[in-house]
Amino acid sequence: MHSLLAEETPTGGLLGRAQYWFACLFAIGWTGVVCGGLFYQFGLWEYPCPLCIVQRMFMLLAAMGAAYIVRTALAHGAVTGRDYMMGWGLSLVAVIAGSFASWRQTMLHVLPGDKGYGSEVLGLHLYAWAWILFQASVVAIGIALAFAHSTADPSVPATGPGPLRTAGLFVLGFLGLVIAVNLVAVFFEEGFHWFLPDDPNRYQFLYDVGILDQAAPPGAGHR
Repeated sequence: MHSLLAEETPTGGLLGRAQYWFACLFAIGWTGVVCGGLFYQFGLWEYPCPLCIVQRMFMLLAAMGAAYIVRTALAHGAVTGRDYMMGWGLSLVAVIAGSFASWRQTMLHVLPGDKGYGSEVLGLHLYAWAWILFQASVVAIGIALAFAHSTADPSVPATGPGPLRTAGLFVLGFLGLVIAVNLVAVFFEEGFHWFLPDDPNRYQFLYDVGILDQAAPPGAGHR
């Protein structure tokens, strides 16, 4: 009986803290990717299409799964194997669904001569990079889940002052801010309508309320 209880007791230690830091980096990473999309939207006037928005939603959902682990550590100073699996499970569902969305958009522009949708980064469009990152995240989450119980740490010291708590609060604050900005950006682009056009070229809300006339701004939209 004693040996059985010993096997069921989480023995995280350093590995548990490492997984906490990985959760922080995972949430920050996907939130940063969404920020990259917002830069192209507001800095380069490239309006996201419906599939782009769907991919952003799954990116933020993936970040929220990791953020659940961070929030648990901040609230209780401990992250059990169940908490790890719940958070990573949510992230896994998100990145798998996001990979389908990015794959779908890639397949829409796979024919020779198709210039694709939007700008390129290092020779690939943003949705192609999104597919690569989603697939890499599936592998990373699979590894984290495989070792979730052995890395569960019953004493992650994130409730008191220190770098663990500072990093965790930053992660949650940054994620919440980007979610809010993304919601506002989508509302401005969609306006008082149920659906986005396949190739949006303006912020429809500004036209719905009469701030701008019906002429689309020059240089808007994607290639």
